[in-house]
Order: sequence, then C-alpha cells, then structure tokens
Amino acid sequence: MANNTGPRRALVVIDVQNEYISGKFLIEYPPVESSLANIKKALDAAEKHGIPVVMVQHVLPESAPIFARGSHGVKLHPSIASRPYAHFVEKTLPSCFAGTDFGAWLTANKIDTLTIVGYMTHNCDDSTMREAFHAGYEVEFLHDAAGSLPYKNKAGSATAEEIHRAVSVVMQSAFAAVQTTDEWIASLIGGEKPERDNIFVSNQRVVQARLTDTA
Repeated sequence: MANNTGPRRALVVIDVQNEYISGKFLIEYPPVESSLANIKKALDAAEKHGIPVVMVQHVLPESAPIFARGSHGVKLHPSIASRPYAHFVEKTLPSCFAGTDFGAWLTANKIDTLTIVGYMTHNCDDSTMREAFHAGYEVEFLHDAAGSLPYKNKAGSATAEEIHRAVSVVMQSAFAAVQTTDEWIASLIGGEKPERDNIFVSNQRVVQARLTDTA
C-alpha cells in the first residue's frame, strides 16, 4: 500500500460486463458511456495511488438468460478486461461477500475502506455496500461510476434514474459516502475525509424545509 497512515482502501469494480453495455441487460442511467469512462478514471487513479483493485464478475449457469457462463455477455467489458488487479472474485449472488473469498482477502490485506464502482447501483453495488457497512468497513460509492436500469413488476415501476437516485440517497444516509469520481480523486490527493450522513439528519432536512415552506 502506498499510504500506511490513511485509509487502507480497495477499489471494488463490480460486474463491468458486456451484458450491461452491449448485451440483453442495458444500463440506462447514468448513460453507460459516462459511467464506464468514470470507472476507467477511477482505475487510473487507483493505480497512481497504489490502491489495490478487486475485479468482480457475476456468472450464472449456461442456461441462464443473462450472464450465462461461456456467453459473450458474461465476459468483462474489453475496456477493463486487460486492467491489472490485485484480486479476482467470481460470484453468483448480488453481494461480493456471498459465497466468495472476498471478505477473507480484505482481512488478509488489512483493508478497512471499500470504494465501490460498477453495476448495478441497486443490486450488486447496494448489496455489497450494506454488507460491508454491517461488517464494519468504511464504504465509498462513486455514483457517477455506477448505473441502473428500469424495472416494472407487481409492486409498480421505476425508471433507471429514479432507482439510481433513490439508492444513492439511501446509501449516503447511512451506508456509504457518496461521491463523484472527481471528488474521490481529489480526496486521494488532498487527504480530506468524504462527507458521511445519518438517517435522522437526512430526514430532518426535509422536515425543516417543509416547515420553512409553510411558515
């Protein structure tokens, strides 16, 4: 590690796979071209600052409609497939911790801070951040280096933008310090701690704004 006194970070690059970019399960918000560019920017910064990279790939059985083993969609996107990494995780469930050696690797390497990028904001990113928070890690989420797609089911429907924004707000309220990629890179250079929040203050801002509006 380049920094022995500050956070012992790992950049966790989750599921940057063809399925999300040119396959059957397309990321819509933020536009995948911009999130992919920011993921590459974060990888460049990690290499510059001596931050180890964990590369994650979601793999399902050959019969699965998406991420099927052996398919084009399951492969890491070419823009990151050749990037160096310190550890590789293959998973079958949303959280990087579930059924993998991810947690053991973090412990062995004395990592205390996870910076999350990749796909999807509301599924594998969300699951990993929640589990990391519960396990005592400091978590950072680069929301412009991630993305969502729309859903419609019995419970209702939501656009990719609505899902991504809502999850980002919830993460900032307790589970992670939500930042842009540029803000994260600036903090690596300047050493500033990212802003973190809590559920009560996040709610009270809305309550106080309503009181002000009705005064």
